[in-house]
Amino acid sequence: MKAAFFGNSIPNIERVYAFGRKEKITALFDVYPTVINQENIEQEITSVSDIEYIFCTWGMFNLEEKYLDQLPKLKAVFYAAGSVKHFAEPFLKRGILVISAADANGEFVACYAASQIQLAATGFFHNLRVDCYNARAFHNKRNESYTGLFAIRVGLIGAGMIGRRTIEKLRLPDIEICVYDPYLSEEEAKALNVTKVSLEEMFATCQVVSNHAPNIPSTYGMLKPEHFESMLPMSTFINTGRGRTIDEEGMLQVLKKRTDIVAILDVTWPEPPAEDSLIYHLPNVYHTSHIAGALGREVVHMADLCLDEAHRLLNGEPLQYSVSLEKLAILA
Repeated sequence: MKAAFFGNSIPNIERVYAFGRKEKITALFDVYPTVINQENIEQEITSVSDIEYIFCTWGMFNLEEKYLDQLPKLKAVFYAAGSVKHFAEPFLKRGILVISAADANGEFVACYAASQIQLAATGFFHNLRVDCYNARAFHNKRNESYTGLFAIRVGLIGAGMIGRRTIEKLRLPDIEICVYDPYLSEEEAKALNVTKVSLEEMFATCQVVSNHAPNIPSTYGMLKPEHFESMLPMSTFINTGRGRTIDEEGMLQVLKKRTDIVAILDVTWPEPPAEDSLIYHLPNVYHTSHIAGALGREVVHMADLCLDEAHRLLNGEPLQYSVSLEKLAILA
């Protein structure tokens, strides 16, 4: 069984398939010694024409049809990273399996989101920058303004894989979890023990709102200034989804006026923000550089998922993380 690594970033391949993962793949397959990228594919495509499996990660490129035509034996692509939207469709249309490790990456996004939600409810972010910026402010701090984690509403935009993992991590006493997701049925909401709400109700009634909406055309700019204007006093908005889902400039103008609300932005549009963006200047905006997800040694968990799926495929067992053409359109 022959395989090859594809991708424009050799450092990413070495980082994700580290700590013995690459060696495990070479023990399973006859792996082509050269990583195939956009610069060498014209020269190498004939040499890999008999491969059955591709392993890749961040840096995977969209293969042109003329190259796919020269891979007649290809059965599966194992992507040890998140979204496959940018390259998967040509493979899927040919019946080639695409396996995504988004679930392994999403686990760490959910951990990040759940921890930020809990900190937000305690007033951590407002306290850090607004209430305790000097000794005088410290003595005048308004602890009674922070709700804490008891009997509050938390809103999650999106109940996909990451949203559901975040729900699992928020099973604390007396937290009501509200969800906005047009694809979530009432039966599913009941099974998840969440309350389906509109965006308007979520922003107006939840102490913390966390965005996990997919980055698809129907969600572009869906979060508007009026949503942020309606937020509760001392409430917090968290975005680990994508910045494009927000009317960002409108949100920032609201945050400029509403210093009692806080935004935690791990993603923006564009990314990074423009040099003159208010994101860098507003005290009630916390901006991190897209760190919600697998970092450091955590990234090897995505390679582990691909290895597990490879074993299932070779053993004739059902795959758990293959992507269908039908679901590709609504995936993040």
